[in-house]
Amino acid sequence: MKRNLILFISPVLVLVVLLATGYKLYTPNVAHPTTNVIAVAEKSEKVQHADDKWVAIPAKGQPGNYSTAEAAEILQYANSLIGSPYQYAGITPAGFDCSGFVTHVFDRFAMDIPHSSSLQASEGIAVAKDEAAPGDLVIFTGTDETDRTPGHVGIVISEPGDTISFVHASSNGGVKISKVQGTRYDIRFLEVRRVL
Repeated sequence: MKRNLILFISPVLVLVVLLATGYKLYTPNVAHPTTNVIAVAEKSEKVQHADDKWVAIPAKGQPGNYSTAEAAEILQYANSLIGSPYQYAGITPAGFDCSGFVTHVFDRFAMDIPHSSSLQASEGIAVAKDEAAPGDLVIFTGTDETDRTPGHVGIVISEPGDTISFVHASSNGGVKISKVQGTRYDIRFLEVRRVL
């Protein structure tokens, strides 16, 4: 009887001690079996499906499987805002600044992107310029291209390998579409970040 009680209490005691010391138990969601959409966990993990397939779960802040359907929805909404005016620190269709526009668009799709171009420059993962895909963030310097810190941001609308086109809120014209190559944006270009 005493041995059975110890066998029962031991795992419970271990759990209580782990929780009391701040250890966190993670129960990540896994890829949906029909859509292969992968959830995000607090730390990178590998989990096993019921069908014995192992799936990597990316860490929070890291993109999962790139979804062209999701990117298309995001761009459709972003493009519907073309013509909205520019407003410093603006985050609504009544007026956007560049990072407020990005924040607003992604928020519409339950994606928490901070309202700051410098913070947006650390979201997701960096991808090569020629791999920029619809829905990626394109990061630029501010108007002083000699200051190589993030100061402007837009959402890529072009396909990988094409000249990068992006939709953004510009202090010169509000929400509009611009190109990188062959413009001052080419000089101001810093990087592309994949957040999907």
